[in-house]
Amino acid sequence: MFQLDDKFLQDVGLGSLPDDQKKMFLDHFREQLELRVGTKLSEGMSDAKLEEFEAFIDRKDDKVNTWLAANVPEYEQDQIYQQLKAGAPEQIPQNVILAEYASLKWLGLNRPDYRDVVARTMDELKGEIIANRDAILGSGQVDQSAA
Repeated sequence: MFQLDDKFLQDVGLGSLPDDQKKMFLDHFREQLELRVGTKLSEGMSDAKLEEFEAFIDRKDDKVNTWLAANVPEYEQDQIYQQLKAGAPEQIPQNVILAEYASLKWLGLNRPDYRDVVARTMDELKGEIIANRDAILGSGQVDQSAA
C-alpha cells in the first residue's frame, strides 16, 4: 500500500526536517489519516455495524471469534490470514492476529471500497502537506493544522 517513512517525507518535500521532527510529523500524519479514513468509512453505517467493527479494534476475543465462526469459519485456509500470521512478529499473540484479520475481512464485506477511501484520503493529506510545506519547514515545528 504505502509507507510512512523518509521516502514519503522526500516525496512531499519535507525530507529536510530535523530527525526529531520527522518521527513527530509521521506520527501526526498517521493519526490524521486514521481519523479521516475512519470518519469516511463510518458514514452511513448503522450503530450495530460500527459496534461490530469496534469489537475487532478493541480485540474483544469473544466477539471476534463469534464473527469469524459465522462469516469466515475456515479462515485458517485463507491466504490473507496465512500472510498476516506469517508476517507477524513472534511475540504477537494469536488474538491480535485474529482481530486484524477479522477487521480486514469485515471491511471487505461491509466497505469493499475501503482501499480506495484510504488512497483518496492519503492523496488529499499529501496535497495539504505539499501546499503547506513552506510553512511547515519555515516554522521549525510541525504545524498541527497542516496535516
